[in-house]
Amino acid sequence: MSNVRANRVGEQMKKELSDIIMREIKDPRVDFVTVTGVDVTGDLQQAKVFITVLGDDQKKEDTLKGLSKASGFIRSEIGKRIRLRKTPEISFEFDESIEYGNKIERLLNDINKETNDEK
Repeated sequence: MSNVRANRVGEQMKKELSDIIMREIKDPRVDFVTVTGVDVTGDLQQAKVFITVLGDDQKKEDTLKGLSKASGFIRSEIGKRIRLRKTPEISFEFDESIEYGNKIERLLNDINKETNDEK
């Protein structure tokens, strides 16, 4: 039952975080951010927020710094919007799954191209 609640809170947080980041955060380092997922622990004490960012590695690091600086405000807003007894501690991480999927796709295309060239 705890996992069901954690998943429900995670989905609600994902929606609210996307809105807060898009509309409320005024830091110029934080733009073109997509919240791809939120993992909340069963006790609702910690939330790991997965994000993607358009740009190079420097842009990603700057975005992470901006989000970290705004984490208190973000957590406060989440607490107001979701109305939990205790708002989870929020940590931001990059979602590497899209880049990983693109890499796999490129490798498969290269293999397919080599196979077709040998025929």
